[in-house]
Amino acid sequence: MNQQHQDERTRIREATDRLLTGKATASNGSLTVVALAAEAGVHRMALLKRHVDLKNEFYERVRNETQQTPEAEKRLKATVTKLKQTIANQRAEIEDLRRQVTNLTLASAVLTCQIEPKPEAQTLPDNVVPIRSPES
Repeated sequence: MNQQHQDERTRIREATDRLLTGKATASNGSLTVVALAAEAGVHRMALLKRHVDLKNEFYERVRNETQQTPEAEKRLKATVTKLKQTIANQRAEIEDLRRQVTNLTLASAVLTCQIEPKPEAQTLPDNVVPIRSPES
């Protein structure tokens, strides 16, 4: 690790401590990666690309020390809940559509039978006697 990289890591750890104690100096004090980057004086992408371990450590400390759920996790949970509801609604809609297809197929079959003309009485050869009438 070069010196600049090590300095960034030190600043991020100090910024984490300040945010968790409520003594933010360069940010709004929220417990987010954006506030952490601002407090440490590093670009947000540095936390997301080069210092992922420190970002994860920050969120772990937020969870453990403040008994709060990180904002990103709250948004993800809300999204998951919304998507589960969407899936449930779609499953119900699919089931309803399947019932409608079945009912329409049956209705079509009934209407087709009613509309089709009855077959003409078959003419039988002279030597054949029908057992029952063709009408039944």
